[in-house]
Amino acid sequence: MKIFRIDDGSPVPLGATFDGKGVNFALFSANATRVELCLFDPQGRRETSRIALPRRTDQVWHVYVEGLAPGQLYAYRVHGPYDPRHGHRFNPHKLLIDPYARQLFGRLRWHDALFGYRMGAHRGDLTPDRRDSAPMMPKCVVEDSSHNWGDDRAPRKSWGDTVIYEAHVKGLTELHPDIPQPLRGTYEALGHPAVIDHLVKLGITAVELLPIHAFVDDRFLVEKGLRNYWGYSTLAYFAPEPRYLGEAGVAGLKSAIRALHDAGIEVILDVVYNHTCEGSELGPTLSFRGIDNAVYYKLSPENPRHSWDSTGTGNTLNLSHPRVLQMVLDSLRHWVEAYHVDGFRFDLASTLARDPFDFNHRAAFLQACLQDPVLSRVKLIAEPWDVGHGGYRVGGFPVGWSEWNDQFRDTIRAFWRGDPGQLPKLAQVMTGSREIFEPSGRQPWASVNFACAHDGFTLEDLVSYNERHNEANGENNQDGHSHNLSWNCGVEGPTDDPEILALRARQKRNILATVLLSQGVPMLLMGDEMSRTQGGNNNAYCQDNETSWLDWSAERDPELLSAVRALISLRKRFDAFRRRDFLTGRIVPENGLKDVYWLAPEGREMTTEDWGDGMRRTLGMQLGNDAKDGERFLILLNGAPEPVDFHLARHPPGRWAQIFDSRLPEGLVRGAPHILSAGGTFRLEGRSLALFQFAGVGGRHH
Repeated sequence: MKIFRIDDGSPVPLGATFDGKGVNFALFSANATRVELCLFDPQGRRETSRIALPRRTDQVWHVYVEGLAPGQLYAYRVHGPYDPRHGHRFNPHKLLIDPYARQLFGRLRWHDALFGYRMGAHRGDLTPDRRDSAPMMPKCVVEDSSHNWGDDRAPRKSWGDTVIYEAHVKGLTELHPDIPQPLRGTYEALGHPAVIDHLVKLGITAVELLPIHAFVDDRFLVEKGLRNYWGYSTLAYFAPEPRYLGEAGVAGLKSAIRALHDAGIEVILDVVYNHTCEGSELGPTLSFRGIDNAVYYKLSPENPRHSWDSTGTGNTLNLSHPRVLQMVLDSLRHWVEAYHVDGFRFDLASTLARDPFDFNHRAAFLQACLQDPVLSRVKLIAEPWDVGHGGYRVGGFPVGWSEWNDQFRDTIRAFWRGDPGQLPKLAQVMTGSREIFEPSGRQPWASVNFACAHDGFTLEDLVSYNERHNEANGENNQDGHSHNLSWNCGVEGPTDDPEILALRARQKRNILATVLLSQGVPMLLMGDEMSRTQGGNNNAYCQDNETSWLDWSAERDPELLSAVRALISLRKRFDAFRRRDFLTGRIVPENGLKDVYWLAPEGREMTTEDWGDGMRRTLGMQLGNDAKDGERFLILLNGAPEPVDFHLARHPPGRWAQIFDSRLPEGLVRGAPHILSAGGTFRLEGRSLALFQFAGVGGRHH
């Protein structure tokens, strides 16, 4: 083995840091008794040197190795007690990924040697396994952090102006005909002009990427010939997932972010700090478990041998420990400072606020993000639930946080399916869910509104399937949600019936219009604007194939793209759809009108009895009476199958010009618009949405 000149080095910063002459290595472990740095050849196959870290300062082990340079491959072996009954699972035979590794080389190859205990032994996980796991492990890479960002500037879009597009790096780019084949499926492809042109024309202001932290393909998937497509199985929180790297390496990701910024588009990362890929106490030893299991993970208070799990994955990261909290915050800052990302969507965010086991809206993590000089400037979005007791916390996050609003999703799905009793909740979610978010002092943009996301049906499948069809996942169609609130419009799956196709087309426009004309922050799922289908699979987490990738050549509903562009344009042009405060029904002093009117088709404002009538499926919403731009709008929604003659109330007075109709392929009303006057009648077809713009006072009734 090669001999290097070493000295004690420094306990800060954590990770591997090149200073021009050598590399400082620092690793936190509170309970380790010895830490060894393992250096590897450029192919990662042969361990060339092993160096015992000579110093331990405040539970951080550290060493400085002169002569090492960026590109050096390394990992750790950590010694300590193997005592599962007390939560300790040290095993120096297992090569470990540095939690602060900035890049990874190679891929994990599943083998029993990756597990820290003797599998099949009569004492289960109480007997350590002594096989070397190094040949099966990826290796850490010492990073060259230099990168010329030029004059890159964050778009800094206000929440009120934000339109989010949830996408997958590979799924968005793998089948795009204008992207060169070698670039498809890579980070670089995100910045290709063809992708950016589509997003700009659509009106998107932020791309929310499914996880790109380095992750692993779960063993049970690999054994079935599948892969972890979504990426919710994190191995390293500072390293980009290697499978999306092109020839430019990590510089390709940075250049893509720069290109998106130049187009005025922010980049939001979906991040998974609630658990790791190591699973339960019976899972593999790849990093955190072997470095300090009793610190990195929450363990059962009654029996520390077992993991405590509020995530459904077998383990829960222990953000109650200051060093683990530090790691998460350091990771977030790293992505903002080194990659210029503009925000984060936190998977199962309720788990991050369990302090230690119960949800606390003042948890250290939530408070730290808002006080941090870097993180307080970026967008923070919570998925406000987990699978543990008391984990459903929609509305429970503090000022500064926005949340995925599943109540919006479920309500508009149920309404457009024709379910009874939806009008009160529909009014609530279309006005930003004030009852949910105002008590915490927040504004309408605290609600991220969506009808479809990666987890569940695509929009096309939402109107084409009553049941999930997940057979390809290999779990006997038992995985995925059963509560989809979907409706196939009369036939399960594909059909050539023109009436059903027309109904499905109308339903898609109804749903998208409701998302884009409601108060809050709209989010679209990749490909919904082009009727992307997953063949009824509502849990395509393991389908890294044409099932999940966006087919840019499909023409199921070719005019839908124009309709979505029109809706986003309307949202951006007019203040009424991007309010900074909640609608309450208050009187506007300037004109004596209410800020919102709820209208019944009988020609009056909705009464208490009307709201309580569960069979009502038709509603009018008039808003914009206090809009700064002076533009007022009337939205008529009919979730019933039969047409309704909507008699417009005489107050407020005025004439209304129809500008959008969900029955039209492109949505926008071309030519002379239909004019509806106060006191007049409009034939609102079954399952349709019509949008009118105020055209002044006077004129005859139509």
